Amino acid sequence: MTVDLQSLIDKKDKLVIGLMSGTSKDGIDAALVKLQGKGLNTDIELVKFICVEYEAEVRSRLDNLSKVCSLKAISELNFVIGNEFAKAALDVISQAGLSPTDIDLIGSHGQTVFHNPPSYRDGTPSTLQIGEIDVIAEETGITTVGDFRTRDIAASGEAAPLVPYLDYLLFRKPGKVSIAQNIGGIANATVVTEELDDVIAFDTGPGNMLMDGVIQIATGGKQKYDRDGRLALAGEVNKELLDKLLSDPYYGKPPPKSTGEEHFGNEKAAELFSLVASEELSLEDIVATLLMLTVKTIVSSYKNFVFPNWDISEVIFSGGGCNNPLLMERIKAKLPSLKCTTSDDYGISANAKEAVAFAVLANELISGNKANLPRVTGAQRKVPLGKIALGRP
Repeated sequence: MTVDLQSLIDKKDKLVIGLMSGTSKDGIDAALVKLQGKGLNTDIELVKFICVEYEAEVRSRLDNLSKVCSLKAISELNFVIGNEFAKAALDVISQAGLSPTDIDLIGSHGQTVFHNPPSYRDGTPSTLQIGEIDVIAEETGITTVGDFRTRDIAASGEAAPLVPYLDYLLFRKPGKVSIAQNIGGIANATVVTEELDDVIAFDTGPGNMLMDGVIQIATGGKQKYDRDGRLALAGEVNKELLDKLLSDPYYGKPPPKSTGEEHFGNEKAAELFSLVASEELSLEDIVATLLMLTVKTIVSSYKNFVFPNWDISEVIFSGGGCNNPLLMERIKAKLPSLKCTTSDDYGISANAKEAVAFAVLANELISGNKANLPRVTGAQRKVPLGKIALGRP
């Protein structure tokens, strides 16, 4: 007996799990979503969302992968992370009071361990997400879609951001243009226009990544982030350091563009922490400065690349940054004339949105739809995103 993929494709209503772990590597987001239809007529209902933290040993292996850099380490961790993603999927199913046989499909982004898009101009463009989808399909028994980024890179795109397709489905309004601003490890903005082909999106720069990285180094991993912005609130912005950070050429590059850990990850965080270790600046001042870096780069990206071309009616925030009241307060203070909301106001938890996106993208792939946006990624053409690992019959 084989898996009947055609029956799955033909189903109008599906229960789909989206799995996502971002650049912060703090854990796995698992969103159980009810999807009706496909394409631009997709109706989306979030049923259950959980976040499963990586165990310390797994997180350590991820953080040290670039230092170990052996083929054995990469191969093993691909399967280890696949098991972790499978567990997260089974957890969200259980917490929703369902069984694996109730679930139609899984869409897994995996864990990015390397991303070298064309804009980096550094050798052969490539991207690598680990979390083997065959492991997920075998452990859960559910047909799984993954490897969403590689085809866009193959079509000369940045393979990022990919969430704008969901942003358009959720937030488009006749006669209105809005910005969907996600603040995760990296911050990215989607300009949600009336027509899908007019949408643009790009990474604005670091979101929480540098703040989190410095704090984790300072506390030996005991504290993962600045809870409620307390450290930043206790510090003062160092203008000299801020000006130096703002001089990074990335911020002045026009879209399409993307960035990630290679540019704003552990190496950069360690460099910044050295200022604390040498007692040149306090931890509080460093975190305050990095928070203002996130604020300024988000707002300046609007002024440089969005406001000259569109009359924006609303900014819709999502991502872990929404949990930092100081960060949100300071962004809103620099956008006094704009309505600011969160994706929660549209029925999708701010923490869940990216995981939901990969549930939607999985549904698009099996439906035969092309879900990359060439104007966003710079790809030469529209392409299907993802690969399929069939579940157990």
